Amino acid sequence: MARDFDFGRILDGNNDALERSYQRFSGLPVDQDWSNDSAGPSHDHPLTIANPVAVSAPGTFAKDEIRTLKLEPTDKPGWWFDREDLPDSGPIKVSVRNVWTTGKVVSNIVLRSGSAHNYARLVEHIIALKAGMDVDNLMIRMKSGDPPLFNAGSEDLVTALKKVGRAECPGEVKYLTVKETVTIGTPHEGFTTISPCQSGDRTLRVDCARDFPNAIGQQRICFVLNDRSFDHGSTARTNATWRQMMLIRTFGKIFADVRNIGYNKRNILVAGKWGYVNEPTHQFEGKSLEAAWHRAILDLVAALALIEEGRFVGNITDFKGNHFADVELVKLLYANDLLVEV
Repeated sequence: MARDFDFGRILDGNNDALERSYQRFSGLPVDQDWSNDSAGPSHDHPLTIANPVAVSAPGTFAKDEIRTLKLEPTDKPGWWFDREDLPDSGPIKVSVRNVWTTGKVVSNIVLRSGSAHNYARLVEHIIALKAGMDVDNLMIRMKSGDPPLFNAGSEDLVTALKKVGRAECPGEVKYLTVKETVTIGTPHEGFTTISPCQSGDRTLRVDCARDFPNAIGQQRICFVLNDRSFDHGSTARTNATWRQMMLIRTFGKIFADVRNIGYNKRNILVAGKWGYVNEPTHQFEGKSLEAAWHRAILDLVAALALIEEGRFVGNITDFKGNHFADVELVKLLYANDLLVEV
């Protein structure tokens, strides 16, 4: 069957599997289409926050402990995590070079620098704000590698950053795209394709689809990354299957990594085979698109934050992607020298 979609340069994956993935993807209707929106504002100089702010919630991996993130302005280029409980360790830069693992039992991006103790877990829901909001430089201080877990995605962090205003930093903002269209195959016959923006364009366009054999089912959204789409997606919760929840609450108690995890029916979406265990959000025309919005904004856009030099623009098509493939894709962009300034 002929298609007008271009995989471009395949960085990882099997062409036959990619063709099968595309045929399944192309058959999905677009449930919510914001692709005609205007892009967010662009800036010539890097921005940091004008005033410090702190945000607290129960821990992600220590539900009985209150964890606090202290967000502070800095001229230091990029985003940084500073473990105040480890005074002899330096701050961890948000960069694909510092990704330690993407998790096994609980899928999440973990950053580490230097000592094996100097890490920050489940950072994707935090660093998504680096790629989705107008904050280029930020110092995040924490007294644990375990971040707070909020009831509505990253809404509390987004609200906090909006309240504190912005300040310009020295230097110039770089807008980066890919030199050519590239694709990586993802597990379960999915794919992620990135293509360059048009000359002079500073827009990020996303076409994201999910396909689950449970109540989540098939979901597809298209949008331009701007304040409306980012705000909307940033409140979408992580999703888990009923089976995953039961494993964490039973056998998971044996393992230190998950026995104290703070997941509950308020802060994650639980999907059974035929229906949701709790109430889904992000309803559009009678259908919940929460899983698609979470994937697009708090997972996929978060991966772009691992590109440390500037703001990424271009076009992304994502079908059944995950954290591991996201990180591998960004690594391959660097390994193949595929990033270029707009």
